[in-house]
Amino acid sequence: MLSKVEKIFTKYDELVSSLGLHLREFLLSQLDGCIEMPDLSANMVAYGFGTGYIDMICTIIPSRKGIKLGFYKGSELPDPENLLTGSGKVHRYVEIKSEKDIRSRAIKQLVKEAIKSWKARKLTKGLSADRVRPDSYRGYRGGARLPKAGF
Repeated sequence: MLSKVEKIFTKYDELVSSLGLHLREFLLSQLDGCIEMPDLSANMVAYGFGTGYIDMICTIIPSRKGIKLGFYKGSELPDPENLLTGSGKVHRYVEIKSEKDIRSRAIKQLVKEAIKSWKARKLTKGLSADRVRPDSYRGYRGGARLPKAGF
């Protein structure tokens, strides 16, 4: 039986499905202890350290055309390689066209910056520093749903 994540990716051709699964592996390795939140109705997978928007780091958004790696508050992230696109006030995304894109230094840096942004959001909400550690969620791979994102 397929997992919810696999159901989302297997709707697409082999290239999109493969890129989505590789991107998933990459994100799970970079976001130690994150919560993976597949949303079948929105056709995306969100990653974060809690189930609300304030805790979201990024999303994988598959489509017939390819895979997008979306960043919550991406409009605020430093992006020296100018990879982030999108015209929304908050969200930005990177189009993933190959496995090489996934492994790029620029993508790794964007993920690190997204984690820094998450920590800053938590601190401004008055949470203590020890509550902002991603490793406190180590090993949890819940299936909680986020509200639909407006990408």
